[in-house]
Amino acid sequence: MAEQEWTLDEWKMLEKTVSRDAAKCSSDHLARQTINRHARHVMRHYTTGFFIVSRFLPKVKRDDVELIYAAVRYPDEVVDTFDIRDDEKRELIAEWRNGYKDALQSGNLLPTLKGNTPPFVAAFADLVQRHDIPVVYYESFLDAMQFDISPRPFETMDDLIDGYIYGSAIVVGYFLTHVYGASSPDAFDDAMQSAKNLGIGLQLTNFLRDIQDDAGRGRVYLPTNILEAHGITQFNPSDEQQQEQLRPVVKEMTQLADDFYEKSFQTLNAFHPDSRIAIKACIDVYRMLNTRIADSDLGIHHRESVPLLEKLKPLPASKFWRIPLAYLLP
Repeated sequence: MAEQEWTLDEWKMLEKTVSRDAAKCSSDHLARQTINRHARHVMRHYTTGFFIVSRFLPKVKRDDVELIYAAVRYPDEVVDTFDIRDDEKRELIAEWRNGYKDALQSGNLLPTLKGNTPPFVAAFADLVQRHDIPVVYYESFLDAMQFDISPRPFETMDDLIDGYIYGSAIVVGYFLTHVYGASSPDAFDDAMQSAKNLGIGLQLTNFLRDIQDDAGRGRVYLPTNILEAHGITQFNPSDEQQQEQLRPVVKEMTQLADDFYEKSFQTLNAFHPDSRIAIKACIDVYRMLNTRIADSDLGIHHRESVPLLEKLKPLPASKFWRIPLAYLLP
C-alpha cells in the first residue's frame, strides 16, 4: 500500500538530494542511473499496483517507466495534494514546464542538471529524445494538470476525452508505448490505439472511484449529458437523494470503461512480447477495480480498491520472487 503523500517541502528536499547525487556523476549514463534509483523510490512510495506489474518488464524498459512515473507524479501532486494557493500551483507548473523546455534545448543530461532544471524532468526530457517521443505530448499533460487548478464541467463523453483525458492519461500511454515497443514496425499504430483505449479506461475508473474527493476540489469528471439523463441537473454528491441517482450513472460509466479495456485487450499483441505481461496485468487489475466499483453498494463515499492477492493473480507465479526483491532493495 502506498504511504501518505509527500509535502512540497519533502519533494523539494528530494530534488536537492537527487541533483546532488547526479552532479557527482561523470557521464549521462551514470547520472541517468542515479536519477532512476530515486525515481524508483517515488514509484514504490506512491503506487502498489503499477509498481508491481512493472517489475515484470525487462530492466531497461522498467527503468524508463520509472522515469516517466516520476515525471508525471510531481505535477499531479502540485495540483492535487500540496497545501498551497492556486497561484502558487500555477507558478510551480510553469517552472516545471520551463525546465522541460530548457532540458530539451540542452540536448545532454549533465549540462541540464548543472542548471536549475529539476532532475526528474531533466531525465524525462532525455528519455523523450532517446525514444523520439513527440515533445508536445508532455506539454499536453502539463496543460491537463494546469486545467485541474481551475476546472470546468464537461458536456459529453467526447468533450471529457478530448478536453481532459487526452492530456491526463492518453499521452502518458503514448510515452509508455514508445518505451514498451511494438511487435513490428507495422503494429506501432495499433499499439498506440491500444494505449489510448487503456488510458481512457483507466482514467474513467479513477474518476468513478474518486467522485467525492474530486467534488471536494471543485471537479466534476462525469459528463453533463449523462448526469442529466439520470435526473441530475445540479451536481451535489453530498445530497443523499442524488447519491441514489448517481448509482446508475456509475453503472453506465463503468460499462463504458470496460468497453475501452476490452478494445485495449483486443490489440494487446501489437506490443512487443516482452511488455505484454505487464500491460495485460494492468488491464486485468483495473478491470477488477472497475467491476468492484460497478457492483459496490457502499456508494461514492467509499473508495474502492483491489486486494493485493487479487492484484497478483494476472501475473506469472513463477516470477513472483521479483516482487519481494523489489521492496527489499534500498
